[in-house]
Amino acid sequence: MSEQARRRPPKPHRRPKKDPVRMLAFEVLRAVDERDAYANLVLPPLLRKAREKDGFEARDAALATELVYGTLRRQGTYDAIIAACVDRPLREVDPPVLDVLSLGAHQLLGTRIPPHAAVSATVELARVVLGDGRAKFVNAVLRKIARQDLDAWVAEVAPPYEKDAEDHLAVVHSHPRWVVSALWDSLGGGRTGIEALLAADNERPEVTLVARPGRSTVAELAEAAETEPGRWSPYALRLTDGGEPGALEAVRDGRAGVQDEGSQLVAIALANAPLEGPDTRWLDGCAGPGGKAALLGALAAERGAALLASEKQPHRARLVERALAGNPGPYQVITADGTRPPWREGSFDRVLVDVPCSGLGALRRRPEARWRRRPEDLDGFGPLQRGLLTEALKAVRVGGVVGYATCSPHLAETRVVVDDVLKRLGGAELVDARPLFPGVDHLGDGPDVQLWPHLHGTDAMYLALLRRTA
Repeated sequence: MSEQARRRPPKPHRRPKKDPVRMLAFEVLRAVDERDAYANLVLPPLLRKAREKDGFEARDAALATELVYGTLRRQGTYDAIIAACVDRPLREVDPPVLDVLSLGAHQLLGTRIPPHAAVSATVELARVVLGDGRAKFVNAVLRKIARQDLDAWVAEVAPPYEKDAEDHLAVVHSHPRWVVSALWDSLGGGRTGIEALLAADNERPEVTLVARPGRSTVAELAEAAETEPGRWSPYALRLTDGGEPGALEAVRDGRAGVQDEGSQLVAIALANAPLEGPDTRWLDGCAGPGGKAALLGALAAERGAALLASEKQPHRARLVERALAGNPGPYQVITADGTRPPWREGSFDRVLVDVPCSGLGALRRRPEARWRRRPEDLDGFGPLQRGLLTEALKAVRVGGVVGYATCSPHLAETRVVVDDVLKRLGGAELVDARPLFPGVDHLGDGPDVQLWPHLHGTDAMYLALLRRTA
């Protein structure tokens, strides 16, 4: 080293710059990882705070949202790629470091951000949240990832389809292998259908509004925002401008709401199922958080029927009360356990039980759920689902109908539950639900209905209609 080099003063330490967008995305990922939080609950309040504190603009919010949801959706694929670029098992990489690496991988492989900018911004984030030492590790790994695009990486890290079809699809489409297997069993068919379903799970879902009958109209919502009509429900509109639903007066007042079109169709089908005899007493036996209850309450009011909305969890019952507030017809919200109900047998004409489930039908909206659920979780849901359907059938009068609904297409949560309860309880029969979905195609052989994201643009809602016969 020359004398001049020895005398040259060292470069002053530069403090890392905080990027509010990436800091926010990292904060959401940590909440999901550390507290089992859901991004769709954590992100909105953080975005509101950022708009007030950091002056977030619409493009900042859009980038933060893309970084969070894109990283969560593609986590399985990114994990496989990161594993190929580090010299240790991923379980030995500290979770905060892995979150930063995943954010960087998504920017490199899943967005149009230039590679040099993606690496630089992620390393700067690492300096802020991890320190300079671990930031060097992040820099080295991201530079390896940046050497090729997503397709090239997938071809390298995914096993061949011919060797292990389920493992191949799990890596390519970023789903746990057991979820791929379960969805494939439920869907049936060959490779094309399951690949379309898994790809649809990784697409950002549109925001769908419901105009609650007698309280608001589709025309009113269309005048207040840039929208397109729903595909199937007469009460549905899709937001097309990426706007905030809460900015609409009808949504703030509870006259309209945010509700997936599949959820709307389930409520409408139950309301329109043919009945013998009176039609004045309706029950929503698992009403939280209140979307279906609000639509059912509005439909019941149009016919002069009364709705009882029951929810076991007190905090969810409060959400139901909020959703039903201002309903034009009679209704009551109670906190009760649907497996040990306070009402008498045969008290209702129509009953809906949208049972707790694995949520595998809503992976577009809650992508983190695919990594959080385990096959053994179904063992816990099964007895509860059977108990709720059994009590629902007891609650309805002879000639009345029960709608068994779940946001999961898993056979163990749908047809298996219905078949078991019918065999054990007796005195009920399945009703063909397909005619109650007018205009909707690809409904299968019936009598139950399974909706799919790739075929219907909805969550994978399931509905079986049962009539009490004795």
